[in-house]
Amino acid sequence: MSEATFTFRVDDALKSQFSQAAKSRDRSGAQLLREFMREFVQQEAAEHDAWFRHQVQVGMDSANSGNLVPAAEVEAKFAARRAATRRRLDASE
Repeated sequence: MSEATFTFRVDDALKSQFSQAAKSRDRSGAQLLREFMREFVQQEAAEHDAWFRHQVQVGMDSANSGNLVPAAEVEAKFAARRAATRRRLDASE
């Protein structure tokens, strides 16, 4: 895995406090920041996965309760949208 440098500015007092806190845990500031970044990314992925699974469940529950739209109705609606888009594109040429 290739590595990249991440550079940002921080107040001197905060940097000093962070370095001391990291040292008290026998870690470097860079190690703690890498761990934070990994955890943050994993948390974001887990939150998105939970949201997506919930949305799928809502859709399945809705379908199972009979709240369905016939395929022909969906096709007609989107055919009308495609036609309207084509008309707008043709008018702009």
